[in-house]
Amino acid sequence: MNASLREGDPVRLVRADLAGFGGYASARTAGLDGDTWLNANESPWPNAADADGALRRYPEPQPAALRALLAELYGCDADRLLVGRGSDEAIDLLVRALCRPGGDAVLITPPTFGMYAVSARLHGTAVIEVPLLDTEASRREDWFKADFAAIRRAATAGPVKIVFLCSPGNPTGAALPLSEVEALAHSLQDRALVVVDEAYGEFSEVASAASLIDRQPNIAVLRTLSKAHALAGARIGSVIADAGLIAVLRRCQAPYPLPAPCIEVACRTLDAEARARTDAGVAVVLAERERLRAALAQSAAVRRAYPSQANFLLVRFHDPDAAMDRLLDAGIVVRDQRAATGLGDALRITVGTPEQNNRVIDAINDLESTQ
Repeated sequence: MNASLREGDPVRLVRADLAGFGGYASARTAGLDGDTWLNANESPWPNAADADGALRRYPEPQPAALRALLAELYGCDADRLLVGRGSDEAIDLLVRALCRPGGDAVLITPPTFGMYAVSARLHGTAVIEVPLLDTEASRREDWFKADFAAIRRAATAGPVKIVFLCSPGNPTGAALPLSEVEALAHSLQDRALVVVDEAYGEFSEVASAASLIDRQPNIAVLRTLSKAHALAGARIGSVIADAGLIAVLRRCQAPYPLPAPCIEVACRTLDAEARARTDAGVAVVLAERERLRAALAQSAAVRRAYPSQANFLLVRFHDPDAAMDRLLDAGIVVRDQRAATGLGDALRITVGTPEQNNRVIDAINDLESTQ
């Protein structure tokens, strides 16, 4: 920990051996200008498939136009945002920048997104688990709650450098209260970074945890264009955090993380007309989510269809094997959750078009009639 930094500065959490790490200085260093670019060993001629020659040049490492659009979208300053190859790259960067291999740990709350543990283990970092609390037995509307008291105890008892929270949760669909997230971050100040993965934030009624960073700079937020903005194939993700921490992550990032065509399509996706279409699509998903849940909840084959703040439903079945087989027989592929912590009878079903959702309902109704 760098004691010369102010109290609460999340840069204090960065690995000590990276304190003076400058990263790779790319050929697209800001400030250089000219009309003949001979500094990056690029081809002087365009590729035959690239008529205007745009792809013979390396892209900007952090494209200013895209960062500005994303910062406006997420309501933050551009210097608090790093863009990269989906949220997966952001997760990997955070683990590598903050955690010493063999010395530090990350904390996760299963069942949750698998990449937190994958990135940690590939980096030689321990993974501590504090399972979510499923309130199914209480019949309350809150479900899969994070046990914040247990998270706090585990994070302060061991060498935890990062706490990964998923809100809305994947695969649970449950959103976390911002007051609890802020209180947790406050209790872990100068000890750990609290990372809130908001990949499904556009479908949630809970505000973004990015609004907490001014008060608790040891919070970072992950966002993506893969879900609501329908750009999963372009791999555009962002991490929003304290500007000093963003600068550290940039030095740890590969020189040219985003292909030029992906940058271009992402910028087009964030203009006013495209965002209006995205908003309209989200509205349809929200309505269909509730319709699909209501229909599944009435089926005798379903134990419970959980409420969701995301674009999917987690559904428990009395006979999950038969449910999976029936859906596949109908040509419908859903996410098998039976190997996840506490979800041996569950499948995760993405909310599709109204027609696709009708097919799911029909398949489950057919299953019910055979039992």
